[in-house]
Amino acid sequence: MSHQPRGFWTAVGIAILYPTTFLLARRKARGADNLPKSGGILLVANHVSHLDGPMDAVFVKRNRRTPQFLVKAGLFKVFFVGTVLRGIGQVPVYRGTAKAGDSMREAVAALEAGGTVVIYPEGTITKDPAGWPMSGRTGIARIALATDVAVVPMARWGTREILDHYHKTFRPFPRKTVTFLVGEPLDLSAYRGKPVTPQLLREVTDLAMVEIRGLLAELREEPAPKDFYRV
Repeated sequence: MSHQPRGFWTAVGIAILYPTTFLLARRKARGADNLPKSGGILLVANHVSHLDGPMDAVFVKRNRRTPQFLVKAGLFKVFFVGTVLRGIGQVPVYRGTAKAGDSMREAVAALEAGGTVVIYPEGTITKDPAGWPMSGRTGIARIALATDVAVVPMARWGTREILDHYHKTFRPFPRKTVTFLVGEPLDLSAYRGKPVTPQLLREVTDLAMVEIRGLLAELREEPAPKDFYRV
């Protein structure tokens, strides 16, 4: 099944997300010039709120790329939501099933077609009480090493001030500011062409997470913890 974005549904997504995210927050961004103008991009970012996806989608689209996210497969079964998700090219994630490998293959296909795939390596909203990244899942490394596209780290801060899942709070007023910081593409040349072992996957994943954590520390203007939060 093709999950490439289609024009009509992309327009629907823009019509919904642009005004919604504008009402919820002001946006500031640095480093957007680190996003390549052409070719596939694997954009890896921290995850602190359910608002991250909508905010990141608008950020990427405003930089003239069409984002594709890895989304829990169950959402594709929800009435109308699944239609929209398929229409705007989102990639279903089948965790713990025989179809688990399909997610990676579809993500790789999207990247090789020149798409922009956004992935949150933690796999869920961070459980760190202070909002720092947790240890990442190695799926990001599998995708990164299966392609030769730019792997770009990004940090974003401010969404949890609006919607905090774990504390079950939604504070749209006063209007908050969400900031983005995009880093330079990761240099994975030392890892390419090597046998894909669990150790290699962990090293590449940790490399990405360290970069994301460093960007977040710069955004927050405070030192990051030395270790990743683990559950």
